[in-house]
This record gives sequence, C-alpha cells and structure tokens, in this order.
Amino acid sequence: MRAMQETGSRNSLWWLPAGLLLVALTLASLAVGYVDMKPLRLLRGALAGEWVPSRILWDLRVPRTVLCVAVGAALGMSGAALQGLLRNPLAEPGLLGVTGGAALGAVVALYTGMAQAMVLALPLAGMAGTALAVTLVFALARRNDDTTTLILAGVAISALSSALIALVMNWSRNAFALQEIVFWMMGSLADRSMREVGLAVPAIVIGMLLLWQARRGLQALALGEETAHSLGIDLRRLRLLVLVGTACSVGAAVSVAGSIGFIGLVAPHLMRPWVKADPARLLPASAWAGAVLLLLADMGVRLMYNEGQELKLGVLTALIGAPFFLSLILRLHRREA
Repeated sequence: MRAMQETGSRNSLWWLPAGLLLVALTLASLAVGYVDMKPLRLLRGALAGEWVPSRILWDLRVPRTVLCVAVGAALGMSGAALQGLLRNPLAEPGLLGVTGGAALGAVVALYTGMAQAMVLALPLAGMAGTALAVTLVFALARRNDDTTTLILAGVAISALSSALIALVMNWSRNAFALQEIVFWMMGSLADRSMREVGLAVPAIVIGMLLLWQARRGLQALALGEETAHSLGIDLRRLRLLVLVGTACSVGAAVSVAGSIGFIGLVAPHLMRPWVKADPARLLPASAWAGAVLLLLADMGVRLMYNEGQELKLGVLTALIGAPFFLSLILRLHRREA
C-alpha cells in the first residue's frame, strides 16, 4: 500500500510540470501570429472589444489553438491505444483506415463543390467517411478475433481510400478544387473558426472517453491474450471500444485539420519510458505529448511564414516524424538481431 502511495505521489509530481508546460505552450500559441502586435496589447484590445484585436484573438487564434490541443491529444491517445491493442509499436491511426476514410470523405466534398456550398460540409463529410471506413473494417474482420485480420482489413480499406482519392484527383477538371484537395491533404489548422471547434471537439472528447474506458483491457492485453481472457477481459468489446473511440476522435480531428501524420506514432514512443510502458498511464500521457507536439509544430509553421505562404502543418510533422520512424525501425531491427 505504501509503495502504491509513493508511486501515485511521484505521478502527481510528474503531471504538475507537464500541465504547466501545456498551459504555457497554449498561451504562447495565442501570442504567436502574423500580425505584429504585442501579446499584452492584443489581450487588452480584445477584452476592451476593439475590432482588430478581437478578430485576431477570438476568431483566429483561439479556435486554432483549441483545435491544435484537441487534434494533437486525439492523435496521440489513439496511437497509444492502437499500439496496445495490436501489440505493434509501429501502429498508428492510419493503419486501420480511419485517416484514409476521413480523407476520402473530405476529398469528395471538395470535388463535388459541397464544401463551398455549405460551411460544415467538409468536416461532416470527413466524419462520414470515417464511419464508412470503420464499418467496412468491422465487416471484414467481424468473424475473426485475430488482430492480424484486423490489421489486414484496415490496410485494405486504407489502400482503397487512397486509390479512390487518386481517382477523384485524376477526374477533377477544376484546377481550384484540385488545389484545395492537395492543400487539405497536406494538413493545416489555418483559418479554422469556432464552427469547426463546436463540431470536432465534442466528437474528439467522446472518442477519447471511449479510449479511456479501454485502459484496463489494454493493461491486461499487454500480458497476452490468454492472460487477458483469464482476467475476464472481453477482447471483442475491447476491440470495439478502441476502434470506435479511434474513429470518433481521429475522424473528427482529420475532418477539420486534414491529414497530419506521425503524431500518433511518435507521441506514445516518447512517453512510454516515462510511464514504464503501462498502457493505462500511457493513454493520457500520449494525449498530453500529442497536444504538446502539435502546438510546437503549429507555432513553427507560423514562425516560418514567408511572403504570404504558410508551410503546411502535415508537411512539418512528416519532416520531423519520418526520421523518428526510420530510427525506430532501425532500433527494433537491432533489438531483434
């Protein structure tokens, strides 16, 4: 009992600076932008109701920062849950077709012009694409409890989504729509409003709560499927929780932010040594790391703003995440050798 209390005390001490760091980065994100205005002047003007500071802070920076934290947390937590469920250190949300389905739905909305005709058509189409993709994965893998079948079903749906996206781009004769599709697939949080926040954040929260409900099952599954069965864990229910939670959170995130890769892969690996590879503690830790990483990346693209052109957020995360991914593969290869 005393050892458990000491462990809980250490965990509390660790979370305190982590929370302060997240708050500091959130405030820094609100202060960083393209308009040369000091943070205190911006805050005073916004609180006083001045049009320009209010527009900058409440209409541009606050939605972008809120979505940055929510999307990063969703990607990080989903990556940790999938790595625990599949017991594969290379698993991430795109592996099960969640990202591909959301991307396909959004691309169809852009291609058909629905995104221009209705404000919320793009995120709604992305979430619908996610729902369809996850339903197909369930249909393909429902009669088999093997995780390999689940992975293969996800890879097949992801490949089909990519092929359909390429087909839509090949058919597109509207240069503007094609450019919008390409830019959206690069991932960005620029020009997002409170409408996107109101649509995406509730779905992200619901998805993350479902993933949190799976923490005990993932803890038992880390000991092996037979041990998990002996502890009374229903593996089908566990898979359902993780897949639906991932679909809700990542689907909503991708529908408003576009394709942002590697956060779901990198965040769990950064935090695993700090939580001693405990799947239950890894879920919130990875959510925190994902939010921090995306905040840093988003501030980076704003600071690198050059001549009216912003580097896309997904491009920066890929440039940083790809070398990490390669180093992870090499480390796993050396461990097996």
